[in-house]
Amino acid sequence: MTNDIAEILITREQLQQKVEELGKMISQEYRGKNLMIISVLKGGVMFTTDLIKEITVPLEIDFMAISSYGHSTSTSGVVRILKDLETDIEGKDILIVEDIIDSGLTLEYLKELLLSRGPQSVKICTILNKPARRKVDVQVDYKGFDIPDEFVVGYGLDYVEKYRNLPFVGVLKREIYAEE
Repeated sequence: MTNDIAEILITREQLQQKVEELGKMISQEYRGKNLMIISVLKGGVMFTTDLIKEITVPLEIDFMAISSYGHSTSTSGVVRILKDLETDIEGKDILIVEDIIDSGLTLEYLKELLLSRGPQSVKICTILNKPARRKVDVQVDYKGFDIPDEFVVGYGLDYVEKYRNLPFVGVLKREIYAEE
């Protein structure tokens, strides 16, 4: 698998350090609040599990699966809910945990959907931010790393369901996905 990587952008150690920093910030801000983490599957699960280990306040967790990519390397702009929440979020302080934000279309849709369900607040946390691809101005409250406009895999991010288990974030060699 690592032979398919053109360059490592963010090492395992850098990820770990940033997750610890984000966990401390979130713990401070949500002290005394009714925190619920909503992890966006599948890509956000590795980041979410690492992040909640660093959060020192009580929390609940639920999962949503949303698709706007299918098997493509770019968003279609059409968001589909593949798995909805199992928990009522009314009155709770929601923190959406996502692996990457690029166009912002998916997160804008998700945030509006969740706000319609009556939470106390909705904020967004992502480990990777790709501002060059932004199509809508979505507010990212907790951000790990800004990355260049490259197709990245690892640490939960995939290409056709592969590479999620890499312990770093790397740029996928163009010839791997050039057939699109």
